[in-house]
Amino acid sequence: MSLRPRPEIENLKACPHGGLNYAELEASGLTSEAVLDFSVCTNPFPPPPQVRKMLHTAAIGQYPDSETTEIRGRLSERLAVPRDNIIVGSGTTELIRLIALAYFQPGDRILLFQPTYGEYEMASLITSAEPVKQKLKAEDNFTPRLAETIELIRRHHPRAAFICNPNNPTGRYLSRQEVETVRDALGDDLLIIDEAYVNFTLGSWSSIDLISTSNVVILRSMTKDYALAGLRLGYAITRREIIHSLRQVCPPWNVNVMAQKMGAAVLSEADYLEQSQQKISRAKEFLVGELSQLGYQILPSEAHFFLVRVGNAREFRTALLKHGILVRDCASFGLPEYIRLAPRTMPECRKFITAIVRVLSQIK
Repeated sequence: MSLRPRPEIENLKACPHGGLNYAELEASGLTSEAVLDFSVCTNPFPPPPQVRKMLHTAAIGQYPDSETTEIRGRLSERLAVPRDNIIVGSGTTELIRLIALAYFQPGDRILLFQPTYGEYEMASLITSAEPVKQKLKAEDNFTPRLAETIELIRRHHPRAAFICNPNNPTGRYLSRQEVETVRDALGDDLLIIDEAYVNFTLGSWSSIDLISTSNVVILRSMTKDYALAGLRLGYAITRREIIHSLRQVCPPWNVNVMAQKMGAAVLSEADYLEQSQQKISRAKEFLVGELSQLGYQILPSEAHFFLVRVGNAREFRTALLKHGILVRDCASFGLPEYIRLAPRTMPECRKFITAIVRVLSQIK
């Protein structure tokens, strides 16, 4: 007799993500070294030099610190937040699932904007909660209509709401007033603000004080900030009671020794993020200008990444991959006419534009 999982698990569909698909590369005769990856929204510059030195000092023969004491201490100093208000995870995606495991029950309704990061819905479905989706519209530049948001909250009484700020994939960034409007409508229910890209956002504001008066969880990604995608590292800031609940369901040793060492090291690099931000901003300006001249529609974005309307995004992605360029096809977000593009170094951005011109000439 075959053993079957819970029905809600059996019917789950994988959540697509950006990044290299190694099976696809193998089938195409490409190597990962031969592809410039514009599909992920991480810092494109090498991690701080100190990281390479730390590679030789990590005690990989020992179990990691389940309390991630050193990183939480460094974050506490940098953010002026007590250490007990911080939990570190193997990327923010792990923390999203810990929140769902700790707080979502079967039948709970979870408010999501659409399009947005697919793991919010995945975490909800794993726990048999029911996503309630507010569809954002291109004519609004994918900015939520808050009157509609409040009406959905009043009608469905969601257990929690996710706000990706800035939103992935649209790059739209909500103001403090807009976020507080959603928080006030939720009352005592949970608001998760995913700020994975906030350090690459124009005009960002500090949300940390929101945790003192509300059931707010703020998620941030060191993976994105410090070019540590292969190590997986993120953290949450929230009230101590919520931290305690997340620790109750968090696996022991969830952040490996190498990630903890590297995370502590990069937090001592005061100038790295600012220098990266400046270079990424120049690269984005270059890409937007060049693509606009080629006739592409660029959607407004306060983040470093942005949406480009290309027609058939799947075909566009395939054509570019033949030239060693990977972009994010946004069909999985319900946006089949758009790609998401994140800047890389200026030489790589120039190679990208050259590849676009070649693709256009082949089409004509």
